[in-house]
Amino acid sequence: MLASEKAWEILQTADLVHSARTVSDTVRRLAGEISAQMSEQQPLVLCVMSGATVFAGQLLPLLAFPLDFDYVQVSRYGDAIRGGQMVWKVPPPVSVKGRVVLLLDDILDEGITLAEIHASVLELGATECYSAVFADKDSVHTKPIRADFVGLRVPDRYVFGFGMDVHGAWRNLPAIYALKEN
Repeated sequence: MLASEKAWEILQTADLVHSARTVSDTVRRLAGEISAQMSEQQPLVLCVMSGATVFAGQLLPLLAFPLDFDYVQVSRYGDAIRGGQMVWKVPPPVSVKGRVVLLLDDILDEGITLAEIHASVLELGATECYSAVFADKDSVHTKPIRADFVGLRVPDRYVFGFGMDVHGAWRNLPAIYALKEN
């Protein structure tokens, strides 16, 4: 757990990347795009915990179609700022079989986590698997997956806020920040 003083220091030295207004407008735009494409499919929406909790909580009430909801939980970061070994905490439910699935994730960083979840859902028998990410990180590296719906682009820096944490803190921020570059 990050000490409160250190959390405040991180926020006070961070760079604002996207304002709360931009974040809110982006969620509304994504809801419209997803609703236009998926309104006839009654998908099973899977929230990738814990990062996509804020995104899912704001997006779901704006989706204009019936859906079922569940979650998966996998971790590559823990409280670190670099990804490591992938650990399933809650794997995809068996109920994906024969379903159209929409994965909601906070950020498409390296793409490893989302690609693994996507592959697992299809291996369990989903008929289709779409993905929506709130943020897509700019990167010079090729990612193993592209999201079907993308909210915002963020720089190739460690970002936090709107569900994304820094050392376990600041998921609750309504805007997106980046750690100060050294």
